[in-house]
Amino acid sequence: MLKLGGYINIVIAIGHIVGLFWADKMFEVTGIGKEMTELAQTHSTLPYLLTIFVTFVFFIFGLYGFSADNKFRPLPFLKPVIFMIAGIYLLRGFGELIFDLEKQQANQFLEITYSLIAVFIGLLFLIGGLKKWKLKQTNE
Repeated sequence: MLKLGGYINIVIAIGHIVGLFWADKMFEVTGIGKEMTELAQTHSTLPYLLTIFVTFVFFIFGLYGFSADNKFRPLPFLKPVIFMIAGIYLLRGFGELIFDLEKQQANQFLEITYSLIAVFIGLLFLIGGLKKWKLKQTNE
């Protein structure tokens, strides 16, 4: 589960970088076009820099998933970070689902889809982490 969560995060990170070549379309499809246009009014590079920062975060999440799955050396604070990643995804997914159900908007299907994907990834990290460290405790 942790390895799959790692792969998904790496794919999302790559998608962000590739999406920068068609940034306006990517921002529109993901539902943040208005916010990025407003951010660009402050400085034209801010939407790109923010996207690169978000890419870096997804990439780090992916590395932590791989590290927890023993694909390479353990990263610092591995156990709490895995559960923090799970919490971030679950909070984003469930929070957005609750928010989306209260409002009616044109792209509600996409928002619900993104939220369900976030819940799925969060559960991969949560259940994967629980299985990893619960099994480790019972083996000791």
